[in-house]
Amino acid sequence: MESESESGAAADTPPLETLSFHGDEEIIEVVELDPGPPDPADDLAQEMEDVDFEEEEEEEGNEEGWVLEPQEGVVGSMEGPDDSEVTFALHSGHKDSVTCAGFSHDSTLVATGDMSGLLKVWQVDTKEEVWSFEAGDLEWMEWHPRAPVLLAGTADGNTWMWKVPNGDCKTFQGPNCPATCGRVLPDGKRAVVGYEDGTIRIWDLKQGNAIYVLKGTEGHQGPLTCVATNQDGSLILTGSVDCQAKLVSATTGKVVGVFRPETVASQPNLGEGEESESNSVESLGFCSVMPLAAVGYLDGTLAIYDLSTQTLRHQCQHQSGIVQLLWEAGTAVVYTCSLDGIVRLWDARTGRLLTDYRGHTAEILDFALSKDASLVVTTSGDHKAKVFCVQRPDR
Repeated sequence: MESESESGAAADTPPLETLSFHGDEEIIEVVELDPGPPDPADDLAQEMEDVDFEEEEEEEGNEEGWVLEPQEGVVGSMEGPDDSEVTFALHSGHKDSVTCAGFSHDSTLVATGDMSGLLKVWQVDTKEEVWSFEAGDLEWMEWHPRAPVLLAGTADGNTWMWKVPNGDCKTFQGPNCPATCGRVLPDGKRAVVGYEDGTIRIWDLKQGNAIYVLKGTEGHQGPLTCVATNQDGSLILTGSVDCQAKLVSATTGKVVGVFRPETVASQPNLGEGEESESNSVESLGFCSVMPLAAVGYLDGTLAIYDLSTQTLRHQCQHQSGIVQLLWEAGTAVVYTCSLDGIVRLWDARTGRLLTDYRGHTAEILDFALSKDASLVVTTSGDHKAKVFCVQRPDR
C-alpha cells in the first residue's frame, strides 16, 4: 500500500496538459464523480428559496480568476521521500492568506475565503468569478448541503448566510466574541455554531433564531475549535481548547456525553489553563458505518470512542500534533494529517496504522478526500499543495 514517488525533475516545468502520473496516464482536468442515488431531502433546496434574507449592498464583482503559473505549477522532485502524484500552486486574487475553500453541493461552484474576510465564488466550468463579499475577519466557511447558499462565521460573532450568486444576505448574531466554528446540519434547516466564549448555539436558518444555547457547564470552558454532526444529524460533537469533546443531542440540545483524553486526565498537577494550552481538541468526526467517533488532539493523540458505551476504544499516537481528521465514507478508516507533514490512514476497528503518505517538508495545514476515496489533496506550510493516490486493491 505505498504510492509511487515522483523523481527526476525536468529542466523546464512542463505545461499542465502534458503531465502524467505514471507512464502514459494523463491528468484529467475535471473528474465527474457518481452523485449516487437521488436524495429524498433534495426538496430542501427549494425550501431554502423561502428564507427571508436581508438586503445587503452588493459588492462589485472582481473579474480576476484563478491563474496557474506554468513555472510554479508543478514540482517534479523535492528533498526527501515524496508519495504525491502531482504538486501545484494557484493564485486566486486574494490579498491575504486563504484559509477556507470548498465546493457547493452540486460541485458547480467553488468558494474561497481569506483571513481578512474576503470571500470569492467561481463557476467551476467557466472558471469565472460570479460573486464576492468582504465580511469581517473570517473564522470558518461552509456551503449549505442542499442549495447554493454559503455560510461563514466572523470574528465579530456573526454568522453570515448568502444566496449565491445574487448575494441576498442574512445574519445570525452571536455573543460579542468570534464565531470560531460552525456546521450546517444534514437536514439543511439548522446550523450549529461554536464561539470563543465556550457557548454553543443551534440556529434555525429559516426563522433566524437560536433554538438551543449551551453555556456555562453545558458549554465549554474555553474557545471552541471544531464541530461535527453524524450522518442523520441527530448528534453533534464539539471540541474546545479545554481538552474536552462534548456529545450533544441535536433534538433536545442536551449534552449526552463528554470525552477527555486519558493522557491529560492523568496529570493532576497541571492547572486548568495549562491543560487547555497543552492539549486542545483540533478535529473530530463520526464514522458512517459504526457507532464510533474520532477526536484528534494537539499532543498527537487520535482517540476512537465507542458511542454506544461512551468509552475509549483505541488511542493512536502521532509524533506531533494532529491538524485535521476525516472518515472515509462507507468504511471504518479514518485519515489524519499532522504537524510532521504526514498523512496517515488508521483502521478504527483495531487502532492499527494502515499506511502513511509523505512528501511535504513542513506541517500540513488541511486536507480533503475525494468522494470515492481515491485521492487526498493536501496543503502545507511549505507553500505546496499535493495530490496523493490512496486507492489500493488490497484495501
